[in-house]
Amino acid sequence: MGLEPFSFFLFLATLALVAATSRGTYLEIPHQIHLLRPKSGARTNDFPDLSCLSWRLAVETNNIIGWKTTPEKCEGYLGHYMLGQQYREDSEAVAYEAIVYAQSLELAGDGREIWIFDIDETSLSNLPYYAKHGFGVEPFNSTLFNEWVNKGEAPSLPESLKLYKKLLSLGIKIVFLTGRPEDQRSVTENNLKNVGFYTWENLILKGSSYSGETAVVYKSSERKRLEKKGYRIIGNIGDQWSDLLGTNAGNRTFKLPDPMYYIS
Repeated sequence: MGLEPFSFFLFLATLALVAATSRGTYLEIPHQIHLLRPKSGARTNDFPDLSCLSWRLAVETNNIIGWKTTPEKCEGYLGHYMLGQQYREDSEAVAYEAIVYAQSLELAGDGREIWIFDIDETSLSNLPYYAKHGFGVEPFNSTLFNEWVNKGEAPSLPESLKLYKKLLSLGIKIVFLTGRPEDQRSVTENNLKNVGFYTWENLILKGSSYSGETAVVYKSSERKRLEKKGYRIIGNIGDQWSDLLGTNAGNRTFKLPDPMYYIS
């Protein structure tokens, strides 16, 4: 077909994504992506002494910070990870521990106990976008990404949806706290509802007053506002460390995997 192996894979993945149903379900993508499976983990350009697997571990544990793009040699490895079974299993492990923790709590049942959810790569998955545009090797293109967001077609991350439903059944209210701007409120609300996140206590988007502020400052400030209103943050889940660091983070935090980008 005249396509390089990785480009050919993206073409096939995109066809699968287009054909999949996103309403309340997750995209079914073949797990055996041999074109993207390195024999032992390629060495990276920026970190020549690390394999891609070791680089991903260092990213997830917040030991490598402030990075702008993923190492070029690791794009195939990350594509295999994100579209394969391991990413789903890692997400399931996080959601399972969150459910075990929530079930262990003695809840007051006064309607003031909340659990904070990030949105992108936590509640909603942008894998259809990244499967088309690459896994973090190129600098982030806000124009293309916002075009994708405004379609409102992101599927749920099913493990997070499972956690969400369990928390509601326990009487815990949900607050979505996202770095998406206010002008994406309507499309975000509709997207969440269309894939199963049908109710919440609050949906907080980043207003202009936080222009230039880091995600840590913004999210800490908004969590503080919630606690001043009398809410108790008993849980907090996100894919970025900036979702979980800072002040007023909650009684316990849970980090979902995401080696595709870094937000400070």
